[in-house]
Formats: sequence, C-alpha cells, structure tokens
Amino acid sequence: MKKVKILFVLCLMVMSTFLLGGCQSVTYRANHQDTWARIKRRGKVVVGLDDSFVPMGFRQKNGKLVGYDIDLARAVFKQYGIKVDFQTIDWSMKETELKNGTIDLLWNGYSVTPERQAKVAFSRVYLLNKQILVTRKSEGIRNFNDMQGKSLGVQNGSTGMTALDDQPKLLKDKIKDKKPVLYDTFPNAFIDLNANRIQGILMDQVYADYYIQHQANKNDYTTYSDPKMPTDKFAVGMRKGDKTLRNKVNEGLGRLQTNGQLKKINEKWFGKNSNYLGPVK
Repeated sequence: MKKVKILFVLCLMVMSTFLLGGCQSVTYRANHQDTWARIKRRGKVVVGLDDSFVPMGFRQKNGKLVGYDIDLARAVFKQYGIKVDFQTIDWSMKETELKNGTIDLLWNGYSVTPERQAKVAFSRVYLLNKQILVTRKSEGIRNFNDMQGKSLGVQNGSTGMTALDDQPKLLKDKIKDKKPVLYDTFPNAFIDLNANRIQGILMDQVYADYYIQHQANKNDYTTYSDPKMPTDKFAVGMRKGDKTLRNKVNEGLGRLQTNGQLKKINEKWFGKNSNYLGPVK
C-alpha cells in the first residue's frame, strides 16, 4: 500500500512539473515571438484597457465604448484592414496580461516609464500628459503642501502611483500615514472625494480635465499642477518580441499625423487650445 501511495505522489509531481513547464513555455513564446503574421491571419488585434479612463477609453451610459485611444487605435489598424478588439482588464495586471498573450497591446493612456520599459516595448509617443492634484474648492487646498496630514487617492498601478514613489518628498511624505488610498478606477476615487473620505486625487490631467468638465458640479473642483512633476508621455505598449507590430503602429501613427487625422482626433476629444498635446515624434 505504501508503494502505491509513493508512486501516486510521484506521478502527481511529474504531471505538475510538466504542466507548469508547459505554461511557462507558452508565456515565453507569447512574450518573445513576433506575432504580426498571426494577427494578419485572424484579422484582429486585441487591445487591453481600463474602460473607465475618460476620455481615452470609456463606456457611455448605453455601454458603447468610446474615447480618444479607441478612435486612434481603429484609425491605425484600418490602414492594414485589421479589426480592433478591445478587452477590459484589471489595470494593475496589465503587463501580466500582455506577457501571457491574452492581449496584444496596451493602448489606454499608457505612460512611458523606465520601470515599464524593462517589461514592454513602446511605440512612438503620441500624446503628452502630466499628473495633477484634484481637490474640492471647499477644502482650501492650493498646492501639495496643503495636503499635509490629509488623505490622497490614486489608481492602483497608475503613473500617479509611480510618481508618488519616485519623488516621495514632493507629496507622499506629506499625506496621512505617508500612504495613499488605492482605487481600481478613478470614478470610485471621485465618489470618496465628494464624500470627504479623501481630500485629494493625484491623477492624469487628460482624465481630470475631461471628467470635471462633464460633471454637473464642475465648479466644486480645483486642480493644481506642480512644476516638479515630470511630463508623462503616452505611447502604445506591446511585447518586446513584436517588432513588426511596433513598426506597423509607428508607421500608422506617422501617416495619421501627416494626413491630418491625428489633429482631428485631438480636437474632437481635447479641443483646439489644449496645453498637453504633443506631436508624434
């Protein structure tokens, strides 16, 4: 009986090792292969996004997915006769989803950072952005120093979270417990801001400007931009092995810039006088 049990355990160990090795092999291939030929064959590219990130990619009340990045991605791949399939993901797991091959691209106000560059390849930059502090006017907060001892919200896995950690003396060391309150989405952070459970949100200017402008109580909010905060550069993220896909995205963006379509998309979502737009370079 003991021999049978031992053999059974050994079999389980061998099977587990085989399955784990198989999963690792699939992940390795997904992360290192050039998948453009496969994308062309199926006629579809899968883009991962947080579908609550206005105005980059978000759902209207009727459930329709719209946004700046939605229009831009479709315009790029229309040039190649390829459909774009948008897949909602947990934004804090975005690089893992990309590495595992469940999505082909991260295209959702995705900022270029050294940490992310170690994990993914980026397209050329197509938009400039920065992190700003959003508060309610009634709080009387005019700058980062006024956040001393107060609660700050940030989105988990966001550029704002990275900015806090990179320059702790600028804001993180001032807030309550030197630790931000993490949210899966910015709308949830705004709910707590309005209820005074937090007193500020560090977030993308492109999101804040659009979101506040479309609120009935838009005059209740105020924003602050610190000059020490670095400029964010939005680009498309992809696996390092997808060199052809990267070239296609870059070429597509370049053509949109040349033929004026990029300018039209910019003006549609941000207006003609936006101060954070940058040309594709």
